[in-house]
Formats: sequence, C-alpha cells, structure tokens
Amino acid sequence: MNGLIRKHGWPLGLGVLLFILLALTRLIQPSFGASGIESLARAALPFAFATAGMAIVVIVGGIDLSVASIMAVAAVLAAVLMERMAGVPALFIVLAAGLVMGLINGALIVLTRVPDIVVTLAMLFVWEGTALLILSSPGGATADWLEAAIRGFFPVEGIPKALLIVVAAIGLVWLPIRRSKLGLSIYATGSDEMAAFRSGVAVDRTKIAAYGLCGLLCAMGGLSLAALTGIGEPVPGPYLLASVASVVLGGVVLGGGKGGLIGPIIAVFILRII
Repeated sequence: MNGLIRKHGWPLGLGVLLFILLALTRLIQPSFGASGIESLARAALPFAFATAGMAIVVIVGGIDLSVASIMAVAAVLAAVLMERMAGVPALFIVLAAGLVMGLINGALIVLTRVPDIVVTLAMLFVWEGTALLILSSPGGATADWLEAAIRGFFPVEGIPKALLIVVAAIGLVWLPIRRSKLGLSIYATGSDEMAAFRSGVAVDRTKIAAYGLCGLLCAMGGLSLAALTGIGEPVPGPYLLASVASVVLGGVVLGGGKGGLIGPIIAVFILRII
C-alpha cells in the first residue's frame, strides 16, 4: 500500500484535489449535480486529448506547439467529410490525417536537427493554413451519431459518456504502448537521449513515433471539438497553453523521462472546474 502511494502519490493527490473542488462547487452552487459533471466532462474532452498528446511528446523530451492547429485541421476535415460520406470512413480518415501530421512534425525535427520548439512553431502556421484551405470559415456538419456519442450518461446516470470516451480512447492508444518496447524507448529517450542511444534505442524513430501518437490524439481532440459544436472551426482554440499547464500540473517533468497520462488528465478537469 505504501509503495503504491509513493509510486502514484501525485495523481492520487490530484484526485483528492478534484474531489474537494467538486464538493466546494456543490456547496457554492447547490444545483450542481450529475448534469453539471456531464457538462464539465464534455467541455474537458478536447482539452484532455490535447493534453494526452502533449504529455507523450514531453515525456520523450520534446514539445509540440502545433497541437491546437492539428486539432483545427481534424475538426474541419471531419465536418467536410461527414457532409459528403458515411461517418465511419470519415472518422478513420481524420484519425489517419492526425497521425500523418504528427509523423511529419517528428520527421522534420529528426531530419533537420532544428529544435522541436522551432519546428513545431513553424508547423503551427502550416497546419493553421491547411485548416483554412479546407474551410475558410466555420461550416460543414458532423454526423448526428458523433454528437450523440459524447452527450448524456452510460451505462448509468452519473457516468458521463465523454469521460468514458477519454478513458477508452487514451487507454486503447497508450496502455498497449506504455509497456511495450516503444513505450520504454520513449521514457528512455526522454530521460537521457545519449544513454538511450548507447543502449541500442532507435532514438530518431522513437521521437517520430511519439509525435505521431501526439498527432493521433490531437485528431481525436479535433473530432470531439467538431462533435461539441456540430461544425468545423478552422481557427485553433486555446488548447496549446492549456495542455502545457495540465501536463505540468499533472506531474510530467518538462525535461522528459518522467510522468504518465493519468495525472495530466485529472489536471484538465481541475483546471476546467476552476
């Protein structure tokens, strides 16, 4: 028990803080109940995906300033495609596009040897322009089932669908990788890149993969954003600074190599409720 607390002390502390904030909100606003928690979960959905993607990049020892722009591209692409084709193929196309955008970011960082903060700052404008090329103004329309998927409760009252979607999506992407060779390589690279290289870790491929995972999660964030609004919005939202703040509050070390995704996701809800 003591070992578990020592290992997961920070996320547990954040969980207690979140519970206290929810209780205080209930005291201040007596009408705050299950519907309020459901609204909070829906509002936090795109922030959670942006934060999860940013956390993986920070763990590998980098940073990605283009997360909000990738989300904008995913949102407008989803809105345009879902007007013209069935929802499920559009869903996979958007996820694939997010993965490719992340891989491009990682490949440019590795091939040019330019600092990641510079490369991703430049790509921020590239992806912003891409979003505006797809939709010059807010428009398009998302499938009704996508909007319904994040609203309400499942399987019982009090458990928001949006919360389950975050847990399921991030779990399916991150948990298999966390214990795999790639996951260990991500932590090793972030902890000490030279030591990881001398230990046989393919550092460059690991970095590219980490940025690809970030792009994939940001595409999920863009899909959730489109589901919330029902349209595609080409102008990036306030997700960059919010994701960095949540990553830091969630216990991920900015130098890389330490942290996880549970703490940052809890931090998202803490910041949203504040």
